[in-house]
Amino acid sequence: MGLLPPPPPSAPDQEPVIAVPDDSAVLNVILHTLYEMSCAQYSPSFEVLVTAVNRLPVYGIVPKTRIAPSAPLFSLLLSHAPLHPLELYTLAATYDLYDLAVSISSHLLSFPLATLTDDMAERIGPVYLKRLFFLHFGRSDALKRVLLPPPHPHAPTPECDFTEQKKLTRAWALASAYLAWDARPGKPWFTKL
Repeated sequence: MGLLPPPPPSAPDQEPVIAVPDDSAVLNVILHTLYEMSCAQYSPSFEVLVTAVNRLPVYGIVPKTRIAPSAPLFSLLLSHAPLHPLELYTLAATYDLYDLAVSISSHLLSFPLATLTDDMAERIGPVYLKRLFFLHFGRSDALKRVLLPPPHPHAPTPECDFTEQKKLTRAWALASAYLAWDARPGKPWFTKL
């Protein structure tokens, strides 16, 4: 396929040897990716997987063409999302792996955006950084839309007349405004009740 340099001349009775700058674990992931085979049985570490993805362009392989939802490497990378969500999201953003980024994003819902460093933001890039921020803003807005409207009034009863319902509506408005105002991803709201 021409992905490796031609071997140097060797003695007639020797097989040609090609020097590859990557260690065997990284090369194993790259080769399995190239042939669309799973390398999960070798249990590559997260660091090895990231290094392998970063090395794919060196061998002329476009990561976006090899890391699709149906590809074995996609599943293997996604299995590390619970422990390394930001690193994996950054990797997906670097190579515009949209489907992987979307799958990882659920693990970033509790990530405190204020801890995002300039280096992380630069590596993620503007498009995926915007998507991450909008994910967080969208969740807060959705919580407010669900929480803020008071319950609909019901027909008055001897125990709960119109006056009691107005008191409940006021209490609901105060409590829901307090919860919605201070809601943060990853922060349990029920501890305030």
